[in-house]
Amino acid sequence: MKRDDPRKLIASYKRKQQMLPFFIWGLALILVIVGIVLLVVWLVGPEKPKFSFFASSTPTSTATFTPTEIPPTATFTMTSTVTETPTITVTPTRSGPIEYTVVDGDTCYDISATFDVDLLVLLAINNFNAGTCPIQPGDKIIIPAPNQELPTATPWPTNLPRGTKLTYVVQFGDSLDLIAAKFLSTVEDIMELNKLANSNQIFAGQVLEVRVNLVTPIPTLPATVTPTP
Repeated sequence: MKRDDPRKLIASYKRKQQMLPFFIWGLALILVIVGIVLLVVWLVGPEKPKFSFFASSTPTSTATFTPTEIPPTATFTMTSTVTETPTITVTPTRSGPIEYTVVDGDTCYDISATFDVDLLVLLAINNFNAGTCPIQPGDKIIIPAPNQELPTATPWPTNLPRGTKLTYVVQFGDSLDLIAAKFLSTVEDIMELNKLANSNQIFAGQVLEVRVNLVTPIPTLPATVTPTP
């Protein structure tokens, strides 16, 4: 058996002795790198530890406001009341007679006081006898014009031509028969001339047109006296 050269063995041993530190340091460096990698993976992985290397900020207590439910309170709202200004209605002054429908409880005196007319004129214009007031609810009567007075007789000359028109104011108690006889006219002509539908619908104070001397007056025969033997 061939023996190795002692010098070569010694040289080989020396080289191993020289390479051993490098090997140890290289192995240590590899272990350190592997350990760092494993540590980083562990720290950033899903199962990372619950501690931190840095001091965490001390939590500051925050006052949390807990709302308290308050029941609603009825609020009374003042509603302003609009005061309407009354409109003044001007009632026109009557210039002539008007028609009035009698209501329950009416009397001629009350009606004359309500319309501020003379009671006698009210009775005369409706052809009521003096001192009587034959009205019933629903009747229509004539209210005379304000300040109207009882009419006075209209004088007329008797020598006027036939058919002359006169203006006549109806008197208290007049009728068309009396007026026609007074002016020697006819009831029919007076009604046609004044467009009257009813010969009884005339009233004291009414103004009529009358044509005079249409008929011949009938002379009044003197009363005869038969002597008694």
